[in-house]
Amino acid sequence: MIDEYLELDATGMAELVRTGQISAGELAECAIERIEALNPRLNAVIHTFYERGRGLAAKAPAGPFGGVPFLLKDILGDLAGEPTRQGSRIMPPVPAEVNAELTDRFLAAGLVPLGKTNVPEFGLVGTTEPALYGPAKNPWNTAHSTGGSSGGSACAVAAGMVPVAHANDGGGSIRIPASACGLVGLKPTRARNPLGPMLGDVMGGLVMEHVVCHSVRDAARMLDCTHGPGLGDPYAAPPDPASFAAALEGKGKRLRIGFARTKLNGQPLHGECVAAAEAAASLCESLGHHVEEASPPIDQDQLIVPFMALWTAGLAMQIDHICQLTGQTPSLGNLEGLTFGLYHAGQAVTGAQVLGAQAALQACGRAVAAWHQTYDVWITPVLGTPPIPNGLIDFGNANPVEAFAPMIDYVPFTALQNGTGQPAISLPLHWSADGLPVGVQLVGRVGDEAGLLALSAELEAAAPWEPRCQAMRKAL
Repeated sequence: MIDEYLELDATGMAELVRTGQISAGELAECAIERIEALNPRLNAVIHTFYERGRGLAAKAPAGPFGGVPFLLKDILGDLAGEPTRQGSRIMPPVPAEVNAELTDRFLAAGLVPLGKTNVPEFGLVGTTEPALYGPAKNPWNTAHSTGGSSGGSACAVAAGMVPVAHANDGGGSIRIPASACGLVGLKPTRARNPLGPMLGDVMGGLVMEHVVCHSVRDAARMLDCTHGPGLGDPYAAPPDPASFAAALEGKGKRLRIGFARTKLNGQPLHGECVAAAEAAASLCESLGHHVEEASPPIDQDQLIVPFMALWTAGLAMQIDHICQLTGQTPSLGNLEGLTFGLYHAGQAVTGAQVLGAQAALQACGRAVAAWHQTYDVWITPVLGTPPIPNGLIDFGNANPVEAFAPMIDYVPFTALQNGTGQPAISLPLHWSADGLPVGVQLVGRVGDEAGLLALSAELEAAAPWEPRCQAMRKAL
């Protein structure tokens, strides 16, 4: 049964449950067996509640993903009665009092959560190596990073523990691990999925939620289950289509596409990343789309300043709130060095600087929107290099400029879409010469997830990645 389990995406598993070919309980046991077999080596899952999951599976959950095994992320993935520690020693293992609104929507879709996944401390970096849990390891090559901050989720899905897992993205944290682990990772438009009931937004609207998965159809069908504002949300995304999954049907319109060979500041990318973008551009052209080299007129260095002001101020707010509740004082005894340095940087950000940062990112949004009057989609590599080795970032260094600098080089594109609120998706369309996944990012207009998903499905059909990914899963 495990071999068949490893061949199915979440949609395929749900169909087997719906037609009575397999039970939700049998799927849960497959997932548990796989987690127990591989997690000691990969460290993707950091907290389990198998009996709770078995109980849910026994009730034969209904919904589009009825009976499909699932994992929640240890950031924002609140499930009443289970802890969410954000990968940090400063956050005690206190059970959540209520479900997150998104968790309720996952449950209503019929998903069966079995545990929580590994994250970097407070989701701050694009690699998953927290002091609290230890590093997650890339199933394609365990010496390398899974990406972050949804690295544990991506590792678990890539390794075939579950077919889909919760993820969120405040600077690339869905797309980076999807790229590093060979998965589909859609970051929806700002406010498309809810952040309630405890939060209205996170870090001034930088953070969005969704999943990582094997197929474009899973990303689309999951968004059909989760989208829409929650009660009292401070703002809403542009109107939803009747169905995101319906966008995958038939041949979509031919698009005008720009693609990037360099970073926004003109600096070079790793050759494998350039090759990935060029191959995706050529594939789009072969499918009848108009493609040319072009990028939005954004100064990358100017983008970093307002983004980091909001990011660090948001971090300081979170840590101060935890300390108010627990009576702790932030220190190098309960925070990693990099986190401690970023916390102090955030404390120094003034209210005026926060408002200035929001205005600067809104200006970026207007400039990019103007560029998208000409181009429907922008193609970039997700990362500046293939997946980095674990251990490259010095998390003990409390100088945030020094410690964070390698991450800015590694992640040159993804933060822009968090600032502008645009949808973007990572697709596993390329592998390096030594066998590491190199994801390609497609970026669309605000509100146009349907267009991105349609193009993504077209590329998936023309250059299917699942045979290679399935072979890796079965070889683990």
